[in-house]
Amino acid sequence: MPSVPVAPYITAWSAEQDLPCVLVERPDHRIGYANELLSDRDRHGVLWQQTALRRGVGRPEFARVHPLRQRRAMELLLCQVCGGPADQNDDGVLWLQRDHSDDWPQWPEGMASVEPPVCLSCVPVAMLLCPALRRGAVVVRVRECPIAGVRGALYRRSVLAPSAVTAGNFAYDDPAVRRVLASALVRELRGCTLVPVEENATRLGL
Repeated sequence: MPSVPVAPYITAWSAEQDLPCVLVERPDHRIGYANELLSDRDRHGVLWQQTALRRGVGRPEFARVHPLRQRRAMELLLCQVCGGPADQNDDGVLWLQRDHSDDWPQWPEGMASVEPPVCLSCVPVAMLLCPALRRGAVVVRVRECPIAGVRGALYRRSVLAPSAVTAGNFAYDDPAVRRVLASALVRELRGCTLVPVEENATRLGL
């Protein structure tokens, strides 16, 4: 088994708090920052939550995901645990998911995922670091995983400043995404093949 990191690559640390950016209304009816930079938006024009980059400083906060590292891992298909390239073969990119096969008959086909993929050697590490995965997990090979949108908070107009009203997933072609402050990139999983962890322990190195 590979050495276990202190925390997965995408985990936020206690020194990585959200930056004090002031939200404003733009003339084009989008939300924006008062002192906005080009890097504050992705290539689709969606505004992103700005968080300090101080990985390894303080303590890992396993319940929080760092927006920039999650976005980078999803864009480049990097392992969410070590930050290296995710495993890929003829069957597709490797994902490790909690077992929600009772959610719908073809699960996880068509699922909108905010969890980046993994590399083969980090599967046992992820199982060790994430208590939720110990309650049931499956390895998924995904042939197609197009970027579909973002997860974030939707803001409405308010008297003083834009006000958050709800959180969820928003497709890039949804007009509402113009008023979303994104915190995670979403990929849609297509062409999925389930590889139950229990039946493939030897091949996965568990």
